[in-house]
Amino acid sequence: MGEVVAGDQHSQIREATVSPEALAAEAAALSARLGEARAAVTRVILGQEEVVEQVLVSLLSGGHALLVGLPGLGKTRLVETLGTVLGLDGRRIQFTPDLMPADILGSEVLEEGEHGRRAFRFIRGPVFTQLLMADEINRASPRTQSALLQAMQERRVSVGGEILDLPAPFHVLATQNPIEQEGTYPLPEAQLDRFLLEVEVGYPDLAAERAMLLATTGAREERPVAVLRPGELLSAQALVRRIPVGDSVVDAILRLVRGARPDLGGTGGVSEAARQLAYGPGPRAAQALMLATRARALLDGRLAPSLDDVAALAEPVLRHRVALSFAARADGVRLPEVIAALRSAIG
Repeated sequence: MGEVVAGDQHSQIREATVSPEALAAEAAALSARLGEARAAVTRVILGQEEVVEQVLVSLLSGGHALLVGLPGLGKTRLVETLGTVLGLDGRRIQFTPDLMPADILGSEVLEEGEHGRRAFRFIRGPVFTQLLMADEINRASPRTQSALLQAMQERRVSVGGEILDLPAPFHVLATQNPIEQEGTYPLPEAQLDRFLLEVEVGYPDLAAERAMLLATTGAREERPVAVLRPGELLSAQALVRRIPVGDSVVDAILRLVRGARPDLGGTGGVSEAARQLAYGPGPRAAQALMLATRARALLDGRLAPSLDDVAALAEPVLRHRVALSFAARADGVRLPEVIAALRSAIG
């Protein structure tokens, strides 16, 4: 998040001189392709339209997502479906307390050649993929979680004194059970902040669950199909960063993020909602919200984000970057209520 990717100077100059009409045409064409991809995902993942939208927003923004939900709600199936539809190479890691960093990054093995000469060879781990599913990420030890932290932030890993780049694109979709906490290690705030969005996966409504019941227990089951070609996601991510953002949206993002800081508050002082928080979000939250609003606009076929995009994405951007104070928890205050109060202040 927030890193400037070095590129060809001439290509940057060309991007800067692209006309608004050409940008609108490119956005319209790409938005249509993304619409096909979303439709392909929702044909397989029933009753989770908002979840699908938020995960796609995370990927279009170039970020990672944390999926929080009870077992059996289709989190694993969603990740596998996204990998197929988006044309990404995907792998899955089942996190357990005995998982070691080498199980994620890879390890060096000593091999003997034809003439008896021995040498170390690095065998790449499952992190060398485009879409990594970290299943039940909070079951791994802090040491193993820290090994994934560098990969998530820097898109590269250090092994045996060498720095190895990860494939592009590289995204982590992690899952977490919100109820069963026995034998788990809470994710540190530094790692939580690396997730662009925290996506809450809830129960489907009655109609969706009925359709799901009929679709998944019959003789034939809907299978995901590839829609996007390799590289199209990278093009979409580059376009997201070129989408214009109005001053009203920028001001709303700043009011929301700065207003959630109990030691700062907005320009008018600390709000009542911020007083109920132990700590607030950093600048990375504003960066995440800026990119996510652009991605949501592109996904909906719009050329510029609106205040509705800020309001819709405020909770998934903030909920893992803030925490209730002890007094607020004692009074029975819920975090969604605090975020709703912060969101109402942006207009």
